[in-house]
Amino acid sequence: MENVVSLTPSKWVSESVLMAITGMKKNTIKTARELSWMEGREYKHVSADGAPRDNSMCFYDWKAIEKWIDRQPTAIPRRKSA
Repeated sequence: MENVVSLTPSKWVSESVLMAITGMKKNTIKTARELSWMEGREYKHVSADGAPRDNSMCFYDWKAIEKWIDRQPTAIPRRKSA
């Protein structure tokens, strides 16, 4: 008999957890962080010494990112060729 553990993500999650719960890919997350997301709202740099730098690990507010996904406009249909 196996034990099953169910975890509920906290507000701030690591990139690997964000990928697991949203299906986003690593490059999509990086691009969104550079072009769309605001530090302190969708993501934060964190460090053990309490003084994060630009190259410090990021944590993500997955609920804010879900709202960002919901606000995305509908895709423009592409013209299909014969």
